[in-house]
Amino acid sequence: MRDVAPEFLARGMAAIDKSLQRDVDKERLPADEKQIILGRVKTTTDLDDLRDAFIVVEAVTENLSVKSELFKALDGIMKNNAILASNTSSISITKLGAVTQRPDKVIGMHFMNPVPVMKLVEIIRGAATTDETYQSVHGLTEKLGKIPLECNDSPGFVSNRVLMPMINEAIFALYEGVATRESIDGIMKLGMNHPMGPLTLADFIGLDVCLAIMNVLHDGFGDSKYRPCPLLRRYVDAGWLGKKSGRGFYEY
Repeated sequence: MRDVAPEFLARGMAAIDKSLQRDVDKERLPADEKQIILGRVKTTTDLDDLRDAFIVVEAVTENLSVKSELFKALDGIMKNNAILASNTSSISITKLGAVTQRPDKVIGMHFMNPVPVMKLVEIIRGAATTDETYQSVHGLTEKLGKIPLECNDSPGFVSNRVLMPMINEAIFALYEGVATRESIDGIMKLGMNHPMGPLTLADFIGLDVCLAIMNVLHDGFGDSKYRPCPLLRRYVDAGWLGKKSGRGFYEY
């Protein structure tokens, strides 16, 4: 696990520890197995330490230029047969592949949140992604105990092309005074059997991430139905990003 600063790595390890401890407390995982798992995770701030990996899964901020720079750097470090995968929520796998000398080995591995609980991994083929790369990632996903489902490269793929407009519409309903946040979330939970209301879900995803995905959809399709709600933009401008900042549509 590589990050840009030791404090971020420490935070990541603490999150992994907490997640595993939850399984220990519920007797789904022996305590000694938890320590074995933690012992397998190596942390570093040096990109060169990934030199011998057969696959890297990138999960940096949802920004094309940031991801592209990282993919260029990884392309120059890793072995020629290594796979570069992105956990992007919406950004083009084809574009990420194009900045490397190995577009055939670039693929999307979009894990659903919360990752320890959710089974789905959305596997996205770029224009140049080969069958061999797809089969390798498909097999790895199953080995991780997840369910891989394939789609082709398109703005938002399938998951966020369907989910984000729903969340955005819920924000419009709040913005226009159609109902309170509690009513909007309650109606979707009780009426549509969603485990979490769309405004709560947006807070958990991060409103900045929601806005970034809506912008990708709007720019990619050029369709006004993907226009981000002004209230979403306002909250992001205010720094109210959801659970991670302590305030979004709800207070934390």
